[in-house]
Amino acid sequence: MPERISNAILAELNDRQQQAVQHGDAPLLILAGAGTGKTMTLVHRVAALIERGIEPTRILLLTFSRRAAAEMLHRVSLLLARLHDAKDGDSPRISTDKVWGGTFHATGARLLRTYSGAIGLNPAFTIHDRTDSEDLMEVLRDEMELPKSAAAFPKKETLMAIYSLCVNSQMPLDKVVEQHYPEKEPCLEKMTELFRMYTQRKQQCDILDFDDLLLFWLGLMSDPDAGQRVRERFDAVLVDEYQDTNRLQSEILRKLRPDGRGMTAVGDDAQSIYSFRAATVRNILDFPEHFPGTVIVKLERNYRSVQPILDATNAIIAESREKYAKTLWTDRKDGEKPMLVACGDDSGQADFVARRIQSNHEAGTPLRQQAVLFRASHHSIMLEAELARLGIPFVKYGGLRFVEAAHVKDVLAFLRLAENYRDITAGTRVLRLLPGIGPRKAVQIMDILLASSGDLRAWRDFKPTSSACKVWPKFVKLMNSLSDPDGDSVAGQLRYVTDFYEPILKNTYDNSDARMRDLEQLQQIAERFPDRGRMIADLALDPPTSTGDIGRGPKPDQDHLVLSTVHSAKGLEWDAVFVISALDDSFPFIRAQGDLNQIEEERRLFYVALTRPRQSLCVTYPEMVYTANRWSPYASGNASRFITPPVAKFFRRATHRQRFDDFRSGGDFWQPPTSRPRGRD
Repeated sequence: MPERISNAILAELNDRQQQAVQHGDAPLLILAGAGTGKTMTLVHRVAALIERGIEPTRILLLTFSRRAAAEMLHRVSLLLARLHDAKDGDSPRISTDKVWGGTFHATGARLLRTYSGAIGLNPAFTIHDRTDSEDLMEVLRDEMELPKSAAAFPKKETLMAIYSLCVNSQMPLDKVVEQHYPEKEPCLEKMTELFRMYTQRKQQCDILDFDDLLLFWLGLMSDPDAGQRVRERFDAVLVDEYQDTNRLQSEILRKLRPDGRGMTAVGDDAQSIYSFRAATVRNILDFPEHFPGTVIVKLERNYRSVQPILDATNAIIAESREKYAKTLWTDRKDGEKPMLVACGDDSGQADFVARRIQSNHEAGTPLRQQAVLFRASHHSIMLEAELARLGIPFVKYGGLRFVEAAHVKDVLAFLRLAENYRDITAGTRVLRLLPGIGPRKAVQIMDILLASSGDLRAWRDFKPTSSACKVWPKFVKLMNSLSDPDGDSVAGQLRYVTDFYEPILKNTYDNSDARMRDLEQLQQIAERFPDRGRMIADLALDPPTSTGDIGRGPKPDQDHLVLSTVHSAKGLEWDAVFVISALDDSFPFIRAQGDLNQIEEERRLFYVALTRPRQSLCVTYPEMVYTANRWSPYASGNASRFITPPVAKFFRRATHRQRFDDFRSGGDFWQPPTSRPRGRD
């Protein structure tokens, strides 16, 4: 095993990055500030581990998206290929295909299928995504005959949010309700019973939801024999975005590397913004306590933004109550101070921002290199109308994922039922598509299938309602063909389902042509998979994004502006960024007020928004806010409390009442950057 890393790996890294890459086996925490090249550092560390002699199969790389893992491993492969070619060696190139790279949930699913016997789990379990889980919760809610009114008892979405928070935060139900849903305390007893039924039904049907993938992984690690076998599989564990982990994930990692040997975590406490998913900043703050002997390396050289922007963001995050002290800096000292603009009202803010975007575009900054960020999706409504009026194309981040669209879920439900006849959620969804079959009748028909242990002859002999009589034989024939172990390919099965489903689609949904194109795309996706079970699992774990609305948005090759919530913008960057509605009821969000921990997370969220631009930053807020109050329709709006006097000195202040030409003569802020260096992430 070589004693030092080759200069070729270290050459393009700065001193701190080199320190992290060359680090030995003691636990390592890389504190990577925004835009400091954390992905490059992680890529080079994986390459360095392989060059040291660690087999790729013994490296586990955990990320929060499969695409992030794939991109990192691709970059590792390119780096190792360059090293190999530079040495002119005769040995074969090292492949990274065998590195265990993926999300926590995908890795958990893979390990559980491998070691399922150790914890009494059927290796052929079905994975439910969030909406599938909500549907199952709704089935059980109906069985218990709980009140339909949301005021009387939580709806399925709220129930799943509460259940998931309990699992991922490792908190009892009563504490979660007390802290996050106090208005639901009268429902606590019934919720306890419902969640118990939900857990039992999943077990009976060989179903795991997303939370189970982590919960069962922790159970696997707690088994003396199986847990030790999993630990012995890996010499190195690397975790990206460690600030986004929850308590359950932290427990898994501590059992995976109890002595911390070979453990590397990369993250930034200043960008911990997902507590609503049960992520906790405590994991990264307490990392040295969880893994004694931790070495901390801080990455503070920023490759994204100009120094005036960094001065403002450093000042904002410096006022956090608890943090790792970091000061971001760059060699790029040029650029103007960020702007803080007070606009008259929402309409004035929309007019101001839209015209600034036009001005930037006319001066040479493409629309796709500009972004408008906001705390909540509804904050952009007025701006969207103004952009449409001016003919400025835009894309808004968020909305349904591709497989969350109702018509896509309908088609996938046929495959899921064929894969697992116990999947009552898939079964009732499919059956309710047929005429005359409602929720209760669907459950009764599923009971017939369950009683026959999945023998579809029980359905063939079943006499449905008169309205379903015509379609029933075709439906049973379809399910028989899907259940044939020697049947067609996955894409072929989808074609059969789509042919059956098309008339249902046309009778059920608007815009059926666009929805049919989605199903054609789903068939193309299916071509990549060798078997149905793999496709179902992968689509649940890492779904593609929606393409159904592309006809209403810009064409794929058309320049377009980006609108995004701050949560969706994390990890992205643009030349020019506008942060709108920076009011004290937005940053911090009104619901966070009164909770110091939530206030601190809102500060971090504001910080994330302001660290996205490379060249120019403009923060706006309306001075008058519409309240819909009959007697006083407008109220005064105050700039975010996070822009304190010490912070404000790093901003240029202006108001919307200035003439448009006055802004254009105000310096270089509205001019395009002379160069556009990209961040090294």
